[in-house]
Amino acid sequence: MEHQIELTAESLWDEVSSRLRGALNEATFGTWFGDAAGASLTDDAFSLAVPNDFTREWIEGHFLGLIRAAVKDATGHERRIHLTVRDDMAHSEPVSDGAPLEQPVRRAPEPAASGSMSLKYTFDLFVIGSSNRFAHAAALAVAEAPAQAYNPLFIYGGTGLGKTHLLQAVAQYVSEHQSELSVRYVTSETFMNDFINALRDKRIEGFKQRYRAYDLLLIDDIQFFEHKERIQEEFFHTFNSLHGANKQIVISSDRMPDAIQTLEERLRGRFKWGLITDIQPPDLETRIAILRKKVKTDGIHVPDPQVLTFIAGRVSTNIRELEGALTRVVAFSSLTARPMTVELAQDVLKDVFPQGEAPEVSIERIQTAVSERFGLSMEELCGDRRSQNIVYPRQVAMYLSRELTDASLPKIGKQFGGRDHTTVIHATSKIARMIREDRDVYNLVQELTARVKQAR
Repeated sequence: MEHQIELTAESLWDEVSSRLRGALNEATFGTWFGDAAGASLTDDAFSLAVPNDFTREWIEGHFLGLIRAAVKDATGHERRIHLTVRDDMAHSEPVSDGAPLEQPVRRAPEPAASGSMSLKYTFDLFVIGSSNRFAHAAALAVAEAPAQAYNPLFIYGGTGLGKTHLLQAVAQYVSEHQSELSVRYVTSETFMNDFINALRDKRIEGFKQRYRAYDLLLIDDIQFFEHKERIQEEFFHTFNSLHGANKQIVISSDRMPDAIQTLEERLRGRFKWGLITDIQPPDLETRIAILRKKVKTDGIHVPDPQVLTFIAGRVSTNIRELEGALTRVVAFSSLTARPMTVELAQDVLKDVFPQGEAPEVSIERIQTAVSERFGLSMEELCGDRRSQNIVYPRQVAMYLSRELTDASLPKIGKQFGGRDHTTVIHATSKIARMIREDRDVYNLVQELTARVKQAR
């Protein structure tokens, strides 16, 4: 029997804040949400209390979309979001995401981590190899001298090869070394959602003023503008305004501009004004270096260096899958108290990362395998129900989709009933932690991965 927990404003905020922590780095979360608290909850509205007017205005202008998506995913349906000032209620009326602002949001330097930033994505933690050396050099040049080196900078390559790492490294470097500049990193999904919400709430002028005022704008996965003419139109004007004002633009995509179907020709032309560079899959030496960097950064003890060489030789598709293989070997060694040897790595990876050409894995194949394993229908796995016997398999399927496919966070979310990318981040982080702590979860993920990899 499913254990029912009464939903309160406090318990809902616990769930929502957990998702925000997964989407934002600790500095940004602490700055804007560290003193926030759930204030009230009704069937159609959720009220969040914050300490002052400035925090309220900043959250209203930058994070309402994330909060709204997290509330919907946590409760199963949309609620209006109200922001109230806890200590100065007499001088402040609640702001609702359904009503236009009477005053523009005050401009202030954007936190380095807006838009799903990660503290681990810095230049210091980026492993340079022949496959990415030119892209790294271009990104560093832009970070050291925004709008003076390459503008725009367009980086393309397959998912899991380091594009997001470089974009966020640029954003964090500029925020740290040139704090007077306003910086914004967003995914294409966030840009589209901000635009759609601005249209709905009749705040389009505020949207334009905000996005055209940044000194450095970085947009990840711009291929998702494909087939979206209105979004392309708005980004075209945003691009022109920023470039004309000598502001830096950095863009990433999974393919070069000419290969993005239905992308307007005038946008393709704009992207070619600066520098277009690619990132290729890493060679063996770079893969070994990536694993060495990870074990050093995470404080993992690997007594035999040949273990890393073996893993790097077995997994060559992308960096995310490479690091996932290391995580599994380390977790199995810890859970079974067996020494971390090449033989152990062979046992762990023989089924889930077989040698030779493995069949391409799709999200649909993963969803089918998980549904069969848990006795669920595809509609239940991707639907709105949030009972534990459905949420857990759904999170496992999202984790495997993130690790075993080239799909981006927005694409994975779309395949699971149109969920927000922050939901995918939350799910993958939770399952990754459980793999390290629970032998049953580890075995389940191993079993499902082998089943998916061996399917024809």
